[in-house]
Amino acid sequence: MRKLEIHELNRIDVEEFKRVEKYPIAIVLDNVRSQNNIGSVFRTGDAFRVEKVVLTGICSTPPNKEIHKTALGAEKSVTWEYFGECLDAIKQLKEEGYTIIAVEQVEGSIKLQNFEVKKEEKYALIFGNEVKGVDEEVVKASNLAIEIPQEGTKHSLNVSVTAGIIMWDFFRKMAL
Repeated sequence: MRKLEIHELNRIDVEEFKRVEKYPIAIVLDNVRSQNNIGSVFRTGDAFRVEKVVLTGICSTPPNKEIHKTALGAEKSVTWEYFGECLDAIKQLKEEGYTIIAVEQVEGSIKLQNFEVKKEEKYALIFGNEVKGVDEEVVKASNLAIEIPQEGTKHSLNVSVTAGIIMWDFFRKMAL
């Protein structure tokens, strides 16, 4: 066994990435304050070929040195939009035909492993602020909520870790 060289990974370049078909997933960040978390979400979104990242509220936007530090250029490949208010983003995403899903621990949430992804649907996955989570009004405006089951002493995961787990699960269910 040996580690693969970069050229052996058969990765596409930024221009080709922009042309290829994406999975019908929009990642919405609701007031995420950490630029490193935002960059990580861009990088993971690139890995799983999401349609776009939607930044709202206090989220920083590219170009940004701190976002770039963890995105490693994915902020240039993944399409992104910015809205001052997350509810405005939700309104537009609904008009574009997305099912709006808050990733949050709420009454009636669906455990991730029990959520059935429909390949013909478009999904907007909303991830919240590092301390407060997804805003209550944003949860109410969502079509449904999903959560990652946890058994430890902490009540939450880091937002970029959560986004990575959810994106992988949706990618796995859509692509594989």
